[in-house]
Amino acid sequence: MRFFWTFFWSFLLVQMLSYVVSSMTPGAEFDFKSGAIVSIGVTVLIYIAAAVIPKQPVEKH
Repeated sequence: MRFFWTFFWSFLLVQMLSYVVSSMTPGAEFDFKSGAIVSIGVTVLIYIAAAVIPKQPVEKH
């Protein structure tokens, strides 16, 4: 279920970001397909980052 929600939120946030950026850039158009492809890449990068970060307990200082 966490995979679905990660993709869901990254999809929504990337679509929102691409819409806002295309609205602010003169002559640019919003493209749903490119936003969907980028959101898949963002989801994969999130999974890779979560796998690389160590899960060690924090030492008390």
